[in-house]
Amino acid sequence: MNAIPVATIEAFLGELGLDQWIAPAILAVENRLSRAGHGDFETWRQALDKLAAADGDPGKARDALMALRPWRKGPFSLGSVSIDAEWRSDLKWARIRDAIAPLEGRAVLDVGSGNGYYALEMLRAGASKVLGIDPTILFVMQFLAVQHYEERDDALILPFRLEELPLPARQFDTSFSMGVLYHRRSPVDHLRELRQTLRPGGQLVLETLFLPGAEAFARTPEDRYARMRNVWLLPSIPELMTWLSRTGFENVTIVDESVTTVEEQRATEWMSFESLEHALDPDDPRLTIEGWPRPRRVVITASAP
Repeated sequence: MNAIPVATIEAFLGELGLDQWIAPAILAVENRLSRAGHGDFETWRQALDKLAAADGDPGKARDALMALRPWRKGPFSLGSVSIDAEWRSDLKWARIRDAIAPLEGRAVLDVGSGNGYYALEMLRAGASKVLGIDPTILFVMQFLAVQHYEERDDALILPFRLEELPLPARQFDTSFSMGVLYHRRSPVDHLRELRQTLRPGGQLVLETLFLPGAEAFARTPEDRYARMRNVWLLPSIPELMTWLSRTGFENVTIVDESVTTVEEQRATEWMSFESLEHALDPDDPRLTIEGWPRPRRVVITASAP
């Protein structure tokens, strides 16, 4: 249960017309999911084995799923086990699902897919196939655990970054990038790569952090933003709109703006580390602990020419 069969990769990517991704995908799975490249890898592998052997025993299933913490995206109901993840991802999905192009019959790419929570929601919304890519091995292992219950042959998550894959590969009707852009050292390159995944007329769904302001500008934190080290560039919405236009996207539309709350992102027993409440200034929750404006997120749709 700890690996993705070669035949599954070949069939899934072949049906999407992505033959050029098959070889790197097989190599990535062999290198990243079949050996201890992370200090906790063996614990995760054993958790998947225990989950496979726990059928009919809710206590053992819960223990196996707890061994795959931290669960960032959720919630999940897996058998008799309820996973209350750090993020109430259902709230974000509820804000955007009716504002994007209908997913019925569409081939979807989910960049930075995490454990597959949104991929499953996309399938429930009618997507024909969802390919998720995420370099975090734990999240791919969590998806394999979820698959123990879901048994979907129309969703697959592979351990990749988008820039590792051969492009262009314009085979997707919709490409999602949610919570990824601010982690990229070159966000403009990330947008170019996303455009190269879309069929002509295909839709990008982009969700990212932004800074408030009516002017076009972007700022780089000197060290951390909301306790996160890997935040490279925070744009205002006008700057973000310019990036999208300059990288060739059309019909750029803002569909949602929100201030992240501690009801939507918080520590739970399934993710017991620091979360949003620890990242805000205790004397002024309008600011982060470092003095930046507190996290705000925008969802923008755009189409590829």
